[in-house]
Amino acid sequence: MTIYALSTGPGVSGVAIVRISGSDASNVIKSLTGMEIPKPRMATLRKINNINTSELIDEGIIIWFPGPQSYTGEDMAEIHIHGGKAVVLAVQNEISKVKNCRLAEPGEFTKLAFQNGKINLLKAESIADLISAETEIQRLQAIKIMRGKSSKKFNELREKLLKLLSFVEAKIDFPEEDLPEENLKKIKVDTLDVLEEINKILDDQKVGEIIREGFKIAIVGPTNAGKSSLLNNLSKREVAIVSEIAGTTRDIVETHLNIDGYPVIISDTAGIRDSKDEIEKKGIKLSLNKAENADLKLVVVDAKAVHLRGFLNDLLKNDAILVVNKSDLLKKKLDIDISKFNHVLISLKDNLNIDVLISKIKNQLKNKFLFEEDILITRERHRQHLVQSSDHLKNFLKKNDKKDFDKAAEDLRLATRHLGMIVGKVDVEEILGSIFNDFCIGK
Repeated sequence: MTIYALSTGPGVSGVAIVRISGSDASNVIKSLTGMEIPKPRMATLRKINNINTSELIDEGIIIWFPGPQSYTGEDMAEIHIHGGKAVVLAVQNEISKVKNCRLAEPGEFTKLAFQNGKINLLKAESIADLISAETEIQRLQAIKIMRGKSSKKFNELREKLLKLLSFVEAKIDFPEEDLPEENLKKIKVDTLDVLEEINKILDDQKVGEIIREGFKIAIVGPTNAGKSSLLNNLSKREVAIVSEIAGTTRDIVETHLNIDGYPVIISDTAGIRDSKDEIEKKGIKLSLNKAENADLKLVVVDAKAVHLRGFLNDLLKNDAILVVNKSDLLKKKLDIDISKFNHVLISLKDNLNIDVLISKIKNQLKNKFLFEEDILITRERHRQHLVQSSDHLKNFLKKNDKKDFDKAAEDLRLATRHLGMIVGKVDVEEILGSIFNDFCIGK
């Protein structure tokens, strides 16, 4: 089949691009223009007509990319037209009349590029990340993956394991032959080297995933401390309902922010207190779970009643900033015990020291993203395959030491397979759908 789709964003625009890929792409261009296809990779002005009536639809640019020298590896064309909705719909409607043409599914162009060997899975995923990047650090990370250092590293590790597997299988095929001592030693040394490199990559504090998904900040604390007001202040808009009635927030309210180029997901949570209300109790449970999974906790308390015991003390133990609000109502100095915590005294009512709090948040972000390695794990899929590969290598070393070569070889095969699945070197049909469905239609 030949596929087509609008590759630019939907809605009114100056220019829209309709992309076509497949063996009938040339027939589409000929049918729409009534002329032969233009020279490869040369922008050519053509009249685009109704196929049956030759009525003019628009005048636009045609660019022809013959396969395999195209993005998808197939014959491909781009039609650059004016971006009005009626124009785009008219062109797509005419393409649908050409035999064997259908509308593309989400990510299908990039899926074809992968299946035709133009890109590997890591690059495909990085293209999706680049499209969805909202901050500079997300863009830079996507570009870093696209450059291929991660792919190269995983392929190098896989090649090392394949070489080791050939030694082990030789021993299985010819049991009467003794492997040279240097080969036995090399198997162990090289396996340990690969295992060490995998564990080093895994020891990354999940920086790549945090950059891709966003740094998670949870605003937690007792009722009526000003948590929802703080969320609204940081967001610069009314995200959460603010009320003097305790327990107003019962569910998690989230918003996405860009703080100095760092992607942040900030959550307002239900006020924590003893409650008999079943719905509020569920909200409080959600609050504590959100705090536990957050990269940073903003523990907001009322300056008039700071009691840092019980759950508050537990929340402040790791990755937390104590935010003492309503300082405008404070009549005396704060308890000296507060100074031992990473804290800031603010007044949301008077907009006092909000800049100090934001500065502290920025410092936490910068410290979290201090990671110089070029090999980044950006998805849980990659992490799971690396963990599995590491586990199989550990099992291989144990069995190999016992000279149980048959079983050891299977662990080595599985370790190699898991590395291959990261970049798509093995049969990965079961994961393709979940990867490419995240793409927009037309990419």
